[in-house]
Amino acid sequence: MRKSYSVAAVVGSALLLTSCVTNAEGGNPEGWEPVEVEAVPEIAAMVPESVAADGKLSVGTNPPFAPFEFKDSTGNLIGVELDLGRALAQVMGLEFDPQEMDFSMILPAVQAGSLDAGMSGFTDTEERRESYDFVDFLYAGIQWAQQPGNDVDPANPCGLTVAVQRTTVSETDDVRPKSDACAAAGEDPITVLSFDTSDNAALAALTGRADAFSADSPVTAWAVERSDGDLELVGEMFDAAPYGIAVNKNSELGPALAAAMQHLIDTGEYARILNQWNIDSGLIDEALINEQPQQGAA
Repeated sequence: MRKSYSVAAVVGSALLLTSCVTNAEGGNPEGWEPVEVEAVPEIAAMVPESVAADGKLSVGTNPPFAPFEFKDSTGNLIGVELDLGRALAQVMGLEFDPQEMDFSMILPAVQAGSLDAGMSGFTDTEERRESYDFVDFLYAGIQWAQQPGNDVDPANPCGLTVAVQRTTVSETDDVRPKSDACAAAGEDPITVLSFDTSDNAALAALTGRADAFSADSPVTAWAVERSDGDLELVGEMFDAAPYGIAVNKNSELGPALAAAMQHLIDTGEYARILNQWNIDSGLIDEALINEQPQQGAA
């Protein structure tokens, strides 16, 4: 039976989650320290001229997708991917240049050459590898959340209303295929509520507009942690896959980023960056491109 909320409680919780997920009031987590990494000349020499020419590593990102990318109270882009991207750029002797854009436009912009890379919670999938290479940096899965007291089972979701961020793996590989399977079995399909941002999807579950929220596990955990007990994780994490930085297929930038990643791993800076965003599981121990180890990357 769905938990009942007063109007005041729902509005108050909604404001809390909105401010925390988008970080309208606040900034980096407690204990956060800025990224300052020295350039490594031999890795900087690997950067292709097309990227090195303007001295910048331009990446597309789509906030809010906390804790990976979102904005602080003054509108600055922050998050674990922003910190990691800045560290990688510093190792390669480049200035980090994040550019905010619609999630669905990032990969086409990379392919067109108007961006060097995409860093916006991209899951490294076989389908995407047909056109892009991914410098992997974290393993994560899909995790659902619900209001406490709801009786949601992610494995038996027929007839539920589920909120997702549009075009993410939660929509394309989790909820919509499950809905199709429900219909094929003669059961009620899932009502899929697709939002442009993950915080709005989480908010739909918080306010009862949706029965559940499906997102990548660190994103769901972040929303639950900041919901003041009005959301809870439900079911187990599933479909674990790597997050990656997207570059054009066979781009020389991929090996350069992998070398920079290996340097951050070897020096401990990689783990420090993720740990200060409370991410301590799913970390990699060697540089990967499309899940393949890069021998001699550093």
